[in-house]
Amino acid sequence: MTVLVMQADTSFWDSLVFDGIDDVDVEAVASVFGRIDIVARGRAVGAACPDCGQFASRVHDSYQRTLRDLPIGGQGVAMLLTVRRFICDIVDCPRRTFAERFPRLTTPHARFTTRLNHTLERIGLALAGRAGARLAAQLGVNAGRMTMLRRVMALPDPQVSTPRVLGVDDFATRRGHTYATVITDGESHRPIDVLPGREAEPLAVWLQEPPGVEVICRDRAGAYAEGAALGALQVADRFHLLQNLGQAVEKCVAAHRDCLRPLPPSDIDREDEPEPPVLPTGRRAERTRAHHALVHCLLSEGMGLRAIACHLGWGRHTVQRYARAQRWQDVVTGRRTRVSRLDTYRLSLQRRIDETDGQITIWRLREELAEQGHALPYSSLRDWARTRLTWPNTSIPTLAAPSVRTVVGWITQHPDTLSEDEIQQLKAVLDGCPQLEQTHGLVRDFARLLNQRTGADLPRWIDTARATQLPGMTSIAAGLTSDIDAVTAGLTVHWGSGGTEGAVTRVKKIKRQLYGRAGFELLRKLILLQ
Repeated sequence: MTVLVMQADTSFWDSLVFDGIDDVDVEAVASVFGRIDIVARGRAVGAACPDCGQFASRVHDSYQRTLRDLPIGGQGVAMLLTVRRFICDIVDCPRRTFAERFPRLTTPHARFTTRLNHTLERIGLALAGRAGARLAAQLGVNAGRMTMLRRVMALPDPQVSTPRVLGVDDFATRRGHTYATVITDGESHRPIDVLPGREAEPLAVWLQEPPGVEVICRDRAGAYAEGAALGALQVADRFHLLQNLGQAVEKCVAAHRDCLRPLPPSDIDREDEPEPPVLPTGRRAERTRAHHALVHCLLSEGMGLRAIACHLGWGRHTVQRYARAQRWQDVVTGRRTRVSRLDTYRLSLQRRIDETDGQITIWRLREELAEQGHALPYSSLRDWARTRLTWPNTSIPTLAAPSVRTVVGWITQHPDTLSEDEIQQLKAVLDGCPQLEQTHGLVRDFARLLNQRTGADLPRWIDTARATQLPGMTSIAAGLTSDIDAVTAGLTVHWGSGGTEGAVTRVKKIKRQLYGRAGFELLRKLILLQ
């Protein structure tokens, strides 16, 4: 059904639809199947030629443009705008005719009004393509996802002045494969540019263009250190310094994991045990022992192989090799844990041990297997049963030892955040291991440097850490030495990368909102314009 409403006085529609636009008159309004059609035309007598600028009033012809506008009362609005073509009377003008323009209403060749286009831009910036199209449909505007994306991509980049303080950090566009670099204003914490990749060359090229940068806050990545090599003061991020320190402490605690739990008393006759094998020695053996202990600690806490590889920054096959080795010596010698043929009797033997409350002997178990037709050597059964079967009468410590991560948390946390029980447990751990006592002292000294902003004392701390020869501490000392100027500045000045980290968090939210369907250019637009 079509309802045509003719307005003798169109001032109502002028004020409602064309508020602030003086060059358009409304002639008629019609409601057609849920859509409002507004018939309008230009009010001016003539227009200036876009080439020569001469005013022209002779009309050559006219045509009708259909413009979609913001909905009214939940109904879509279409403007049927009559556009006149004027004749330019200047003989030398290369343009014979030209169409009148409505700069405040729309742009040439556009199918949307300026205000509807602006609304679609805001929706596209907030929700991108598919989600933006769904919201626009709820608001009464039928616009596809590509329409939203085209509006966003057509927006110009924000014009910003060169900041005095820059923040540089990376984020993953596809984790483990591709990365990008975000550059922020260190004072306002707003992103000012996004670069593809996280190599040194794009950052170095970008820094050559805007002069006046005095401070660059970055993480401790080597590529950013090379790319930011100019006269500005480089400041290492304090959060990453603490993160690196925590990783070094975790490696050190894992290497001394045996100090965290008391050895259970053994009921096994030592005379029957074979001679202990000769253990490998040297720096490689110590590093392998620390890595093996760290991987098995994370496995015992429920982490998978891929999660451990991401956490430690290792290859998955490397983590798998440590996980398969029952002892750290097996990693050095290349041995792997193999399935024993005695595993087929494990359930039945364990059931007999549980029925006798552990009073049955290994010799008796061998005889019972022999009666069933399974004759086994006593020595093989004895060695296998000690490691694969559970004996109820074996003494077990009453208190479970803290895990490596728990001890790392006690050492790296502020003492005021620990409970009395945690303080007592930490004291017991440190009393039982002088190496962990040294590590605890180094952490406290580094925290003092950070809190008091005494970066000048960093070389002394590095020398002390290197002299301890502790796993993890020597590696972090070497890393700090290679970036000593930026780390010293990070422990001295008040500038930091906290605002940049917050911007990266917002970037991750935008990236996940796009569900991986967006390219780099669209992601860059949303980061800069939101």
